[in-house]
Amino acid sequence: MLVLATATGCDSGDKNTTQAASVPTGLGQFYGQKPSWKGCGNGFECATVQVPLDYAKPSGEKVGIKVIRLPAEDEKNRIGSLLTNPGGPGGSGVDFVRQAARSFGDDLRRRFDIVGFDPRGVASSDPVRCNTGPQLDEFFATDASPDDPKETNQLGSASKAFAERCKAKADSELPYVGTVNAARDMDVLRAALGDQKLTYYGASYGTYLGAFYAEQFPKNIRAFVLDGAVDPKLSSTDLLIEQAKGFETALRAFADDCVKSGACPFGATPDAVIGQVSSFLTATDKKPLSNTRDSRKVTESLAVMGIARALYVKEYWPVLRQALTQAMQKGDGTLLLALADEMVERKPNGTYSNQTDANMAVNCVDKPNPPDLAAYGKSAEQAKKVAPRFGPFVVWGGLPCVYWPVQTKQAPKPTTAQGAAPIVVIGTIRDPATPYKWAQSLAGQLSSGVLLTFDGDGHTAYLQGNSCITKTTDDYLITTDPPKDGTTCR
Repeated sequence: MLVLATATGCDSGDKNTTQAASVPTGLGQFYGQKPSWKGCGNGFECATVQVPLDYAKPSGEKVGIKVIRLPAEDEKNRIGSLLTNPGGPGGSGVDFVRQAARSFGDDLRRRFDIVGFDPRGVASSDPVRCNTGPQLDEFFATDASPDDPKETNQLGSASKAFAERCKAKADSELPYVGTVNAARDMDVLRAALGDQKLTYYGASYGTYLGAFYAEQFPKNIRAFVLDGAVDPKLSSTDLLIEQAKGFETALRAFADDCVKSGACPFGATPDAVIGQVSSFLTATDKKPLSNTRDSRKVTESLAVMGIARALYVKEYWPVLRQALTQAMQKGDGTLLLALADEMVERKPNGTYSNQTDANMAVNCVDKPNPPDLAAYGKSAEQAKKVAPRFGPFVVWGGLPCVYWPVQTKQAPKPTTAQGAAPIVVIGTIRDPATPYKWAQSLAGQLSSGVLLTFDGDGHTAYLQGNSCITKTTDDYLITTDPPKDGTTCR
């Protein structure tokens, strides 16, 4: 077992670990923790770190943050900890590290403990739980592209019920699960891990969390990689509209690939393929598909969710081709439903992780929301014009926030992190979930932002196995010397 202490090892060119970070007033008991690490299988070690539920009342209720690490392979030349977050919000960082830690670059695994954590409200860290499995089944099957006032009101009722269940079951937690507090927790983790400055890899929403940390603790940054960036200055609905456009971009890339592969079953041109998908979704809206997994009907909403899941990972594109073929030719939505279930972490027994509840809880409290159903509907209509297949699905999915019991008035603003060490922002050109323009925007907002571009497909870049991205990222995290701004990997 590694000794919890300040990062040890050779100099490694590190210019940013010599001055200890200050401890915020009144939080000494949290910053001075030494976690009790215990083996938790397959070479991993686990612990729990305590943080205050409300940072304004540090002597009040506490939250236990579950942490996991894969110790550095070269203890003699160990630099410190690489804290990671896989996104969401609502994704389990503990599960992520269990699954992906050994996929990080060889040099990183030698020099760093690869560390993951479940943010407050997520998975093993006092999770927010609002809905049962059947309640989520009903919520996800609700028509998320309403065609008339009746369907719009049905969606409004389902979304309001979601919010009311969260108020009933997690009311005391909801004000404190937002990203601003999760970022403060990261600084407690930095200290508990024994690092004077933080080395961090965040993917997707993990970039938003990292940006919040950088804004609050710019002097505590050693090296930051933000992969698949979220633009912090966008409003809640503008963020969803842009994300929907990203899925449209990815669908066209899938269509291009299908046509180029030969004998594409959906048409001879990308436009024809997209037209077939549109017609299929329209038909599914009128007549849901059957499936062989269970008694659920595969509605248009579930079909769109299945398509979206496959667009996240290029290696899933053959699966998507098979799923759409079965659905269009045989009326069998089984494979699309399996993809949709994977997207929202639904298990075969009908239970869910708390990903959906946590995702909503964090998103709804992070930014101001439209005041009512009518105002929200205007954003959905705007989304439909620019993203016909995904716009309504993505935007209406955030409707529970209109009814959320906790609202913020803090408007989104650019993140500058004045005084921070260089921060590398990675953008994938055809990323479906975090459009490339967001990476460009975040890198431009940050006072020390450096843009690294991956000319590829899929969501995020680092773990896709591209040797250029891997080497460039690893070199920066080890030496703290960033690549040239504007570097592109193919």
